[in-house]
Amino acid sequence: MKYKRILLKLSGEALMGDKAFGLDTQRLADYAAEIKAVVEQGVQLGVVIGGGNIFRGLKGAGEGMDRVQADHMGMLATVINGLALQSTLESVGVQTRLQSAIEMDKVCEPFIRRRAVRHLEKGRVVIFAAGTGNPYFTTDTGATLRAIEIQADVILKGTRVDGIYSADPEKDTSAMKYDTISFKEVFDKGLNVMDLTAFTLSNENKLPIIVFDMNKPGNLLKLVQGENVGTLVTQS
Repeated sequence: MKYKRILLKLSGEALMGDKAFGLDTQRLADYAAEIKAVVEQGVQLGVVIGGGNIFRGLKGAGEGMDRVQADHMGMLATVINGLALQSTLESVGVQTRLQSAIEMDKVCEPFIRRRAVRHLEKGRVVIFAAGTGNPYFTTDTGATLRAIEIQADVILKGTRVDGIYSADPEKDTSAMKYDTISFKEVFDKGLNVMDLTAFTLSNENKLPIIVFDMNKPGNLLKLVQGENVGTLVTQS
C-alpha cells in the first residue's frame, strides 16, 4: 500500500445521493463498502464529513442568523452524519469510533488525539465530527487539522468530479484536468480545491491532497494502492 494512514474528507451533500435533503441509505452503504475494502488491506483511516446535506452555517448566517450559532448548528449536522456513517460501517463489520470536537458523551467520544491514534493503530475507522469545534472554520479546515494531528500521509478529498480542472468541468467542456499540481500553482491560478485556511494549513505542513471521484466504485482502493486516480496536490 502506498499510504498507511489516510484522512478521507467527504461532503455532506454527497450523502444525499439523488435526494434534495438528508441522507440516502444506499449512498451510505456504497461508501461503507469502499471504506471496508481499504480497511481490510490494513490501511488506517480517519473520516471527516461535512454537514451541508442538513444545515450549512454560512448559509444560515447569510439568511440573518447569528454566525456563531449557525456554525454550531452546522457542526451538530456533522455529528448526525457521523452517526449515520458509523452505523452503516458497523453493519458491514467495520469497527469504528466517533469523536466530536464538541463534547457530547452520551453520543460519542470527545476528540483526544492520542486516543484517536490508538484507535487507528487497532484498525478502527475514526470518524471526526463537529469540525474544529469553533465557529468560522469549515469542515475542510477541520479535516486538514485532524489529518495533521494524526500524522496522516495524505488527505483524500472525495468529490463528484474526478480531479482538479482548469475551470468547472460541469460548465466548461474545454476545461483541462490536472494529474498533478503544486500548491503554488493552485494559488496562482485561483483554483477551488479547499477553502484558503485549510489549503494554507496543508501547504505549510507539507501534507499532500488528492481530489478524486468518490462515487466511482473502486477509486478509494486504487488510490491507497498507488494508482493515479484524481489530482495530486503537492509541494512541487
